[in-house]
Amino acid sequence: MSKTHNTLHADIRARSIELLNLHLAAAIDLEAQVKQAHWNVRGPSFIAVHEMFDRMATTVASWSDLLAERAGGLGGTAHGTIQAAAAASFLVPYDLGLADTAKHLFALSSGLAAFGQSARRAIDQANGFGDADTADLFTEISRAADRQLWLAESHAVPR
Repeated sequence: MSKTHNTLHADIRARSIELLNLHLAAAIDLEAQVKQAHWNVRGPSFIAVHEMFDRMATTVASWSDLLAERAGGLGGTAHGTIQAAAAASFLVPYDLGLADTAKHLFALSSGLAAFGQSARRAIDQANGFGDADTADLFTEISRAADRQLWLAESHAVPR
C-alpha cells in the first residue's frame, strides 16, 4: 500500500482495498455483460431495451470508478484491467449466443441481483472491520444496483 494520511488503520485499509477490488472486477465484468446485451439484443422492443442497456452500462461503469477511486484513496492499487476482472469476477459468465430480448433481460437481471447481493454483504463486512465510508459506498452502489434490476425486470412480460 502507498503511504497516506488517511487515519484508518492499515489493516482496515488493506481489507477494504481487497473488498473494493473484488467488486471492481465484478463491476467491470457486469458493464461488459450489459454492453454485450446492448450490442446484440433483438426483438419487437429493440430500441427501448437497446437504449436502456446503454444507460445501464454507463451507470455500472460509474460504480467501477467509485470502487477504484476508493481503493486508491485508501493507499491501494485498483485492479481495473480486463485481465484482472476476468480472473476475479464472481459473476456467472454471460452467454454470448443470446439475441432474444427476454433472455438478455433474464441474464442481466441475474447478474444485477448477484452484484447487489454481494454489495449488501460488503456493507456488513466493511462495517464489521471498521470502515464506515466504504460501507457507505457499497450502500450507494447496492441501491443503484437494485434500481437497475427493477428497470430490467420491468421490461419482462408479467406472468
